[in-house]
Amino acid sequence: MVIKWRNWALPVAAAALVLPVATGCVSTPGGAPAAEPTAAPSAARSVARVCAKPTAGPAKAPAGAVTVDPAVVGDLAAKTKSNPPHTTFWLRPGKHRLDPDRYAQVIPKKGDRYLGAPGAVLDGRKKNQYAFGGTARDVTIRHLTVQRFVAPPDEGVVNHDSADGWVIEHATIQDNSGAGLMAGARQRVRASCLRDNGQYGMNAYKAKGRISGLVVEGNEITGNNTGDWERRRKGCGCTGGIKFWAVDGADVRGNWVHDNRGTGLWADTNNNDFRIEKNVLEANDGAALIYETSYNAVIRNNTIRRNNWVEGRREAERGDNFPYPTVYLSESGGEPRIKARTDKIEIYRNVLENNWSGITLWENADRFCNSPANTSSGDCTLLVRDTGRCARPAIAKPPLYADCRWKTQRVDIHDNRFVLDKSVVKCTVKCDRMAVLANYGTYPDWSPYQGEGVAEAITHKQHNRWHDNVYLGPWQFVAQDPSRVLDFGQWQITPYQQDAGSTLRARDGG
Repeated sequence: MVIKWRNWALPVAAAALVLPVATGCVSTPGGAPAAEPTAAPSAARSVARVCAKPTAGPAKAPAGAVTVDPAVVGDLAAKTKSNPPHTTFWLRPGKHRLDPDRYAQVIPKKGDRYLGAPGAVLDGRKKNQYAFGGTARDVTIRHLTVQRFVAPPDEGVVNHDSADGWVIEHATIQDNSGAGLMAGARQRVRASCLRDNGQYGMNAYKAKGRISGLVVEGNEITGNNTGDWERRRKGCGCTGGIKFWAVDGADVRGNWVHDNRGTGLWADTNNNDFRIEKNVLEANDGAALIYETSYNAVIRNNTIRRNNWVEGRREAERGDNFPYPTVYLSESGGEPRIKARTDKIEIYRNVLENNWSGITLWENADRFCNSPANTSSGDCTLLVRDTGRCARPAIAKPPLYADCRWKTQRVDIHDNRFVLDKSVVKCTVKCDRMAVLANYGTYPDWSPYQGEGVAEAITHKQHNRWHDNVYLGPWQFVAQDPSRVLDFGQWQITPYQQDAGSTLRARDGG
């Protein structure tokens, strides 16, 4: 994990939003008027407001279901153990409890289904660490509230062991320590409320093997990281509404991700093939979205507003001139050699409104395989399986010179609408930037990436392109290093040649 110069280590009821499109034109370099590009369209987008009014479960036990009694402590775990795989369990209304032992938990069998009646709650009483664990596949949990479990940091309460094929629908997972939910391959999380958990709403991490085919759809993800773990473990990169690790193929759509302490959605370390679309990401303390040391993604048709006010402002007040953004691509880009539904990172038809800054594309010149500055648990890129190969003298020559570092490349940012009213954000400086940059390479002494080479590459040679966007408000642009702040005209002409076909109306942000 990396933010700026630091390296961080691993361990529906709908409300319409009407989004108007800007009008008018401005001059582009060369004097000809530019037509207004088609930026994110006016449309009504639904918000997954599932926490306030969750969908009720069945009021009567389905045919053939085993009834679980809340008056009997440990009844759910005991009946799960005594019944065969593929059993349906119906939890009656009331608070269900496990045995008081901290490790007491439900261990499902393959294909088991857990259905909560209206008012059914599985309560850990701040005594039990885990609710559902084990390695059984294809388990379903619906219409159940799971709360007040005390999982340790980086561990989860539901699907603690990251088993594959789980379905979590119309569930409320709230007020737990650690992560409310872990993830396995082919997991489906739909129309659920992941609220006020101590570290993550969901931690999509699997200790052995990769997670693939993950779907996160129509959920409300709010108030997570109540433990404020970034302050407790400074620079840990260990929080987020959802954190994704080494996920190969994910669809994240139609979610309402809001008011989380820290980042909303954070994909970190060798993720690939993401589609992040039709979400509303708002009022998160940090960035709405971080895509870090990862590959190949489509980010489209999202509404992103009022994010990064807390963390962006804090760094600005400390005098930091790094362009802390709302959408942050750190050492991430398109890579045709890695199989995915796209071979680039495409960011388009999004509306970003009154966030602390916009999009930053970043590389840390000192972060690469085998470098002491790479603290992502010793991981290497997906292009080099044997990390030991990334050493001198071979790393200084092709193909390892290119393949031993994660690169921000082939990023296509177009047809977005960027709105900034500084009176709303309550800022005067440092909240108004788009950026593409890197640091000056210095470390370690055997690094072949010392000097300005990485900064020049990300800025000029790696096919990173803004075009056909609409800017409303006093936007500025940063290129190559934090001190190089450009106006719109400088950003568009040689040597940067960015935002062809785009318009900027500096006085229209309000």
